[in-house]
Amino acid sequence: MTDMTTSTEPAKRGFLQRIDRERLLLAIAAPVLAVVISVLISSLLLLASGRDPFQAFNIMGTYGSASDAQVATLNKATTYFLAGIAVAFGFRMNLFNIGTEGQYRLGALFAAYVGGQVNLPAFLEIPLVLIVAMLVGGSWAAIAGVLKVTRGVSEVISTIMLNAIATAVVGMLLVPGVFAPGKSVSSNTIQTVNMAPSSNFFTISTQGGDLYGFIILAVVIGIAFQLVLSRTRFGFDLRATGRSETAAAASGVNVKRMVLTSMVVSGALAGLIGMPDLLSSSHYYGQTFQAGLGFTGIAVALLGRNTPIGIAFAALLYAFLDVTAVQLPLQGDFPQEIVAVMQGTIVICVVVAYELVRRYGLKRQQQKVGAQLAAQAASAAKKEVAA
Repeated sequence: MTDMTTSTEPAKRGFLQRIDRERLLLAIAAPVLAVVISVLISSLLLLASGRDPFQAFNIMGTYGSASDAQVATLNKATTYFLAGIAVAFGFRMNLFNIGTEGQYRLGALFAAYVGGQVNLPAFLEIPLVLIVAMLVGGSWAAIAGVLKVTRGVSEVISTIMLNAIATAVVGMLLVPGVFAPGKSVSSNTIQTVNMAPSSNFFTISTQGGDLYGFIILAVVIGIAFQLVLSRTRFGFDLRATGRSETAAAASGVNVKRMVLTSMVVSGALAGLIGMPDLLSSSHYYGQTFQAGLGFTGIAVALLGRNTPIGIAFAALLYAFLDVTAVQLPLQGDFPQEIVAVMQGTIVICVVVAYELVRRYGLKRQQQKVGAQLAAQAASAAKKEVAA
């Protein structure tokens, strides 16, 4: 009996290794397929407008390989990665937090205001600013969480409406005499007071410019994200609730508390989205503060399949497209909007690609199980004949 078990172990390990390798390939196939389809569609559009798509992609690739473009790409990717992580945390719970846009803008506004009002040592100032941003983002997301668990309001509807309300709140607070002292002499725009020098997050000097030191914190957040979801009881409860609230409740999980907690954590992470630019570059919140990062995070999370490594690659791709897009009208007769077309089609195609890959993977699993059962039946029949 022991010999038979020992002899079958290598076969089992080989079978499991093949399954794992195939799962990995299927996981990679979906986003790659989405990007390829997006490139093909963009190429057809360029050809239809009488332009050479190969020249456009060559311009983007050549400029993207320059050191300054690489630094700019990494800086943007840091912000996009945080946006994707914030959205993915809700997605892993099967919650669609569409409100990261409003959450990060409010978080950045309050963080900039507090940072401009106090002047503490850096080891106190920077954590204070980050905590304020996370508290504001989490509190704003908590509104949608409370509405869902107490009144059954869909988080999609509530967070979309909260985005509009957040925009109005920012407009009401960012006025002279409230959060803004007056118009900037240099830009003639309304903005908060410049934050204290002690709030400046460190940067890494490179040949291509200053690289945000926030990229290190983003990596730590990504690792913590994965460890919490895969190695803790909270992460298990979160994923179980996302798969089936009924089954989770039957196993003793407080579903309402998990929903509310997940929304708050997602919002707190969203509060960090504006911090790389705020603490490393602008040092104030004004009318020109970058908008749309929350919606970019949704696309990045979808393309990255809600995993830190996938989100990192998706953030790099989106950042590369954004950085190199400005060169298309400068170095050739190409519309800059073609990059927006590529990004939009990636989002559409990735949903279709994931479904196609999922169906193919399910079919392959059924075939493998059928083949294994047939082999076991044939082996049993041979043993009966031999007996």
